[in-house]
Amino acid sequence: MKKILLSIAGFDPSSGAGLVLDLKVFQKLNFHGMGILTSLTVQNTKDVKKVHCISSDIIWNQYKALQEDVSFSGVKVGMLGCKSNIQVVNKILSENKDIPKVVDPVFKSSSGTWLLEKEAIHRCITKISGKASLLTPNREEANLISGIKIKNAEDMKEAAKQIFSLTNIPCLIKGFNIKSIVIDVLFDGKKFHQFENKKIKKKVHGTGCFLSSSILSFMAKGNSLEESCSLASKLTYQAMSKAIQLGQGQQIISFFLEED
Repeated sequence: MKKILLSIAGFDPSSGAGLVLDLKVFQKLNFHGMGILTSLTVQNTKDVKKVHCISSDIIWNQYKALQEDVSFSGVKVGMLGCKSNIQVVNKILSENKDIPKVVDPVFKSSSGTWLLEKEAIHRCITKISGKASLLTPNREEANLISGIKIKNAEDMKEAAKQIFSLTNIPCLIKGFNIKSIVIDVLFDGKKFHQFENKKIKKKVHGTGCFLSSSILSFMAKGNSLEESCSLASKLTYQAMSKAIQLGQGQQIISFFLEED
């Protein structure tokens, strides 16, 4: 029987990020993806114009309907949409203790729209403490969580270590540019691991969603955390390198979903 991965995330009408992209990645990596919607966005490839948050009751009802019918092999959490959804997502994570869980702390869009209230960030991080297998913040998100302004690779390590101390969750800080290289740094609670790819000179939508859902998929296949991050980092680079221009804004990951 095919394994099932669950994404808890927002809806992007361009299909370039969020729940839709997660489900496509799960399918391509040979899982059946199921989804719980946390929020609806009004956006295109250029920017996010508006966010409508789904109520926590509806989120819980979506989860219970699925949970009473199927078993999950992994859970990925992305955009929550509003602070009222923190508790219900925390409850879902608590109910799924023995499977891999990847949390991508989506706080703000690349165009500057807040996707979770800034004052709720500390509460969000506190609530999920110890309840996930990995956190995958980008540089700005890591700065908001740790209070460390990341200017170099050593700052990435310090921030990842600080986030682990706050959450008791391994932390992968992604996407720091150093000249012609992009670095992801993982702190697993004991050691640092660094993953490098060549810098791609174009703006691509949804890379954080792609990376986190890929990591979860590789973990659900039985790979270690380090192996999963390494494989997902390489796969994300490949997907970005062949992203396509569909609108007037950022490019969209597409090749990966069409080619075998």
